[in-house]
Amino acid sequence: MLRFFTASGPCAPAHAGGPVPPDTVWIDLMDPDADERAYVRAATGLDVPTRDELLEIESSSRVHEKGGLLHLSAMIVARNEKGEAHLTPVGFVLSNNLVLTVRFEDLKVFGMVERMMDEHNPQLKTSGGVLVGLLEAMVDRMADALERVAGDLDAVSAQIFGVDADAVGASRKMSVRAEGLRVALRAVGRAGDLASKVRASLHGLARITPYVLAEKNRWLSPEISPRLKVLRQDIVSLTEFETHLTDKVQLLLDAAIGLASIDQNNIFRILTMVSVVGIPPTLVASMYGMNFKTMPELDWAYGYPYALVLIMISAVAPMVWFKLRGWL
Repeated sequence: MLRFFTASGPCAPAHAGGPVPPDTVWIDLMDPDADERAYVRAATGLDVPTRDELLEIESSSRVHEKGGLLHLSAMIVARNEKGEAHLTPVGFVLSNNLVLTVRFEDLKVFGMVERMMDEHNPQLKTSGGVLVGLLEAMVDRMADALERVAGDLDAVSAQIFGVDADAVGASRKMSVRAEGLRVALRAVGRAGDLASKVRASLHGLARITPYVLAEKNRWLSPEISPRLKVLRQDIVSLTEFETHLTDKVQLLLDAAIGLASIDQNNIFRILTMVSVVGIPPTLVASMYGMNFKTMPELDWAYGYPYALVLIMISAVAPMVWFKLRGWL
């Protein structure tokens, strides 16, 4: 898909081989084919970066100047049809009067900037303004994603450390508590995965903003520079917030695994006590189950009740002992 935007908003695409619409400040390509790449190069002289080029992780590949043009790229968090978060490359090519964007998925931030251009936002009248507007929208989306992660982690934290967690857990069966911990672990894992992807996106944007600021006199108008400085501060604060969330993810993971280990230890403790309690009665029963002719208890009138009482006492005595020791 190939779209053109002027200072007044989107315009109809040019015919194949025709000129770029007048006053174009932004050309947006989504998953461009060979014909679209060739057309943009012939009409504007701008090379459209390929997906492989945008996926390169070297800083020199992500931010550099080539042929008098500023080439930038970053990995941005996106969601597929199932709602699963993943990273997708986005590229920018900036000239003095035109910005070219290359992406391979339908990202909401581009729709946000497009609507702002429809509303004739004065900050989007130039190519530099569009670039900074796109970066601002991406940072806003990263902030929203981190807020969702924080909300999910707060819910899991209340489930694990809440005031009623112990009382509720004590009244539930072991299998129900185990299922709750599995659900909590999956929720923490999803939150941690999303936070790590947001961090990767922020790292990419954190490399772009200082580089553009260093070259601001060549590419940006004076009124855009303060927006970039604010954007850089926002990225720093979001990165610090993501670090806090990562620490919380680790805390909740350790807590959930620790609680699961406690439940597992309780099971083993109960099994151990049952086996210990069963040993004395088995010993008594095995003794009186021996068929020796000279056993004195064989002639007792109350030998059988005596053996049953002895078996019962041998079973109860360990339980009483465990109770007095606080093991039950």
